[in-house]
Amino acid sequence: MTLFRPCIDLHQGQVKQIVGGSLTEQGAATNFVSSHDARYYAQLYQQQQLTGGHVIALGPGNKEQAISALQAWPQGLQFGGGINPNNAAEFLNAGASHLIVTSYLFEGGEFSWQRLEKIKAECGKDRLVLDLSCRKTKSGWHIATDRWQTITNTAVNADTLNELASHCAEFLIHAADVEGLQAGIDKDLVSLLGQHCSIPVTYAGGARSLQDLQEVDQLSGGKVDLTIGSALDIFGGNGVTLEECVDWNRRQAG
Repeated sequence: MTLFRPCIDLHQGQVKQIVGGSLTEQGAATNFVSSHDARYYAQLYQQQQLTGGHVIALGPGNKEQAISALQAWPQGLQFGGGINPNNAAEFLNAGASHLIVTSYLFEGGEFSWQRLEKIKAECGKDRLVLDLSCRKTKSGWHIATDRWQTITNTAVNADTLNELASHCAEFLIHAADVEGLQAGIDKDLVSLLGQHCSIPVTYAGGARSLQDLQEVDQLSGGKVDLTIGSALDIFGGNGVTLEECVDWNRRQAG
């Protein structure tokens, strides 16, 4: 059964919703900048018992806010953004339920099995989420690293998903090309994930209404969860309310 999963995206020390494909070292096209800090959203999600959400640090300058959110709800949120073997313990100790890793796993654009083993040794397979966020290419989807600007040679396909599933607890997959655009989900990608993912997976990118939860549920056979960002009322959106998403989860849980 598909569930709504919440997010806290941090950029330059603030909670924001950005257009994913626009993110560079200089900045990003921004849909929303919150007047609330990360801790506020962590507490809000805790009150609603919205589990499995993630805090993502998009670039530097976000550590203080990230740790504040994790401490506000210990074991209630996953954390990603610049995670490597040297800092993994700090974020786990701060309260992260899982660590989300992408760019560290690549060396010169190539996936490094050695690096995967190193990060697994630090946090354990059961607390590791592999972020396979991707961009569409002529040959399908490929994992994108370094703020989604570097397209790697690693395809998001049945082989990759099957191979990596035994090395982590979950997958998190942003469709970077539609992230923040509120123009609809990447249906083909969601279908692919539903077909080939044998572990929990959260998809993010393009969601704009409650209907998208229904669509992801149908397309994936209930195997893929959905994050909604820019369209959500708590992030300045008018596509769907947090209350509606909470109600959806309650109905799904029976």
